[in-house]
Amino acid sequence: MIISAFYQGLLWSILGLGIFMTFRILNFPDMTAEGSFPLGGAVTVTLITKGVSPLWATLAGFGAGALAGLVTGLLYTKGKIPTLLAGILVMTSCHSIMLMIMQRANLGLANDKTIQDFFPFSDKTNLLLVGFIMVSLVIGLMIYFLNTRLGQAYIATGDNSDMAKSFGIHTETMEVMGLVLSNGLIGLAGALVCQQDGYADVSKGIGTIVIGLAAIIIGEVLYSTRLTMLERLVAIVVGSILYQFLILAVVALGFNTNYLKLLSAIILAFCLMVPELKKRFFSGVRWSR
Repeated sequence: MIISAFYQGLLWSILGLGIFMTFRILNFPDMTAEGSFPLGGAVTVTLITKGVSPLWATLAGFGAGALAGLVTGLLYTKGKIPTLLAGILVMTSCHSIMLMIMQRANLGLANDKTIQDFFPFSDKTNLLLVGFIMVSLVIGLMIYFLNTRLGQAYIATGDNSDMAKSFGIHTETMEVMGLVLSNGLIGLAGALVCQQDGYADVSKGIGTIVIGLAAIIIGEVLYSTRLTMLERLVAIVVGSILYQFLILAVVALGFNTNYLKLLSAIILAFCLMVPELKKRFFSGVRWSR
C-alpha cells in the first residue's frame, strides 16, 4: 500500500504541475481541469482499445486536454467570458464529448496493454518507473520552457499584465498558451491515471482540481522559504506524494472511502489556513477581521 501511495502520488503530481501553470503563474483558477483530466483518460483508453500504441494514445490524451484548454482560452480572451465561467462551460461540455468518444459512461482496458507494460518488471515497479520518468520529463520541459524568452514573457504576464503589455508582450496569447499547456499536462495526468486504474469514466474528473491544489498547497506549506522554480515544482511532487500518504493513513484508520472527496476538501482547507494558524499560535498575532 505504501508503494501504491508513492506511485499514485507521482502520477497525480502531473495534475498539480498542470494546475500550477495557471493557478500560481497566471494567478487565476481554471475549472477546465475537471473536464480535461477525464477527457485525456477517455481519449487514451478509447484509442488503446482500438489497437493504438499506449505511447501514442497517451500523447493523444495530452492533445485532448490541450484542446480543451485552447477552447477555454479563446472563450476568455476573444469571447471576454470570465475565466471561471469559461472553464465551467468547457468542463461541462467535456462530459458530452467523452460520451461521444467512449459511447458509454465508462470504458475498461481489460487485457489491453498500457504504457507501464513497456517495462518487464512487476506491475508496481513498472508504475513507479513510469511515474519517475514522466514527472522528470515534465519538470525538465517546464524548467526549459520557463527559462526561455517565451517562458519569461509568460511569467511576466502573470506577474503584471499591464506592465507586460507595455513591454510589447501579447498577454492574451500568453494566457491562451498557458491554458493550453496547463490542460495538456492535466490531460496527460488523466491518461496515465486511467491506464493505472484500468478504465476511464466520465465522472473521474470530479474533485480533481482539489487534489491538484492540495499537492501545490502542501508543497508550499512544507517549503515556506523562498524557492527557485525547480524547487517549487519538486515541492508539488512531494506534496502530491504526501497527500496520497495522508489518504492512505486515513483509510487505514477505517475512514469510509465514500467520503474521500470531503476529506480532500478538509485537508486543502487546513493547508490554506496554515499561514493564519502560524500567526495565531506562533507569532501572537490576533485573528484578522
